[in-house]
Amino acid sequence: MRIGFAQFAPVLGDRDATIGTIDRLAPQFAGADLVVLPELCNSGYNFTSNDQAWETSETVEDGPFVRYLCDLCASSTLHIVAGINERDGDRLYNTSVLVGPGGVLGTYRKMHLFVNEPDFFTPGDVGLPVFDLPKLGVKIGMLICFDWVFPETWRALTLQGADIICHPSNLVLPGLCQSAVPTHALCNGIFAITANRTGTEGDLTFTGLSIVADPRGRVLCHARGATDEVCLVDVDLADARDKMVTPRNHLLRDRRPEEYRLLCEECL
Repeated sequence: MRIGFAQFAPVLGDRDATIGTIDRLAPQFAGADLVVLPELCNSGYNFTSNDQAWETSETVEDGPFVRYLCDLCASSTLHIVAGINERDGDRLYNTSVLVGPGGVLGTYRKMHLFVNEPDFFTPGDVGLPVFDLPKLGVKIGMLICFDWVFPETWRALTLQGADIICHPSNLVLPGLCQSAVPTHALCNGIFAITANRTGTEGDLTFTGLSIVADPRGRVLCHARGATDEVCLVDVDLADARDKMVTPRNHLLRDRRPEEYRLLCEECL
């Protein structure tokens, strides 16, 4: 597969301007099977009011930004994972959507909300789904931004067979996630794509430095901190399915889940 990310700055409250940026970058998606875009692409991130958060949201079923992504994929093998501000009834969710030539293929709602996000969003309620793409022969899991800090999320997706974990982000803590993601990839034997954004909104400056990491924890591609960039790399999915660490040690079969019950208990 040919996989990668597009790093750029979505425009707060101006979906059309953001679409213009993606249009400018989209020719670089040529030949890609999977491209990951940042978190909350359709709306921007640092809302100034609940009204602004609501006005910039859309439904997955008929939202204009989601339709735009589907159109990008319609005549190719391209699949896109992107963060959106999702409206469902009277609630908003920080959501990641997976689209391809056939339209919307799956969604994930961010479970672990960061700083002011609970003022606008409801915590995710769809669990940690994995999506099988038979035409590409790959299974895709999704996380969003602050989910990165919880190793349980990466392992849960891996145990369901995810080959690639796509991670749309709006990271503001300098370098922390970008340092940890290769380790998550290594510890789970998967490919990881963190697509971060750039730019400044209000008092927040986003850190860029998007990465693709492989199942051995190697960084295959690393963007700079403040520039629009598209990075695509060729990967062999067999590398994510070989969970042998040594000839006698298997990354998943050697687990001792009976000893991990504490992980399912509330923190004191």
